[in-house]
Amino acid sequence: RCGMNPVGAAGAADALRAVSARRDRAAGSRACSASGPSATVMVKDYGKSLAGDARYADKAARVAMLARDLSELLGELAPLLKDRLRGDAGGRLVFHPPCTLQHGQQLRGCVEPALESLGFEVSAASDEAHLCCGSAGTYSILQPELSYQLSDRKLARLTARQPDCIVSANIGCIQHLQSGTQVPVRHWVEVIADALA
Repeated sequence: RCGMNPVGAAGAADALRAVSARRDRAAGSRACSASGPSATVMVKDYGKSLAGDARYADKAARVAMLARDLSELLGELAPLLKDRLRGDAGGRLVFHPPCTLQHGQQLRGCVEPALESLGFEVSAASDEAHLCCGSAGTYSILQPELSYQLSDRKLARLTARQPDCIVSANIGCIQHLQSGTQVPVRHWVEVIADALA
């Protein structure tokens, strides 16, 4: 269980129990990371969620302090990957920054320059990059009409760049956007993996 959607402090405590069961193996770790920004938002919040729990407060604070989104690590990993990538991979990419990354974690502008440093041609929608794509967890189920209006609006901005592929960091965004376009929508990790020689 990843604990991505814990229900209050009780759910966070359950998730932390699973993490702390493996903590001894990771005692020297510099970071705790997840490939999905939704999970990372939750892990970064463990310290606050469990501050009043005598048994887990210290452990939660440590895990929260180590939590880094995979997007944050990309800048450090890019130099290690650069010589391993084929030069012709990727095509024109346009990046959709998910809300969990840009609003939940306040991380903006870390994926695009790192992908560029790896030789990818990447851009972001020049306007309304801050707006939700309409997925927003259960929002797309509970408010489908508004959800698809947001998706159509977002896709109009993204496809105006005439990309070969739309990339993002959130599986919910990826699936939601893919439902409205023929342009492939993928996680940026997949694009890098495909370009590895």
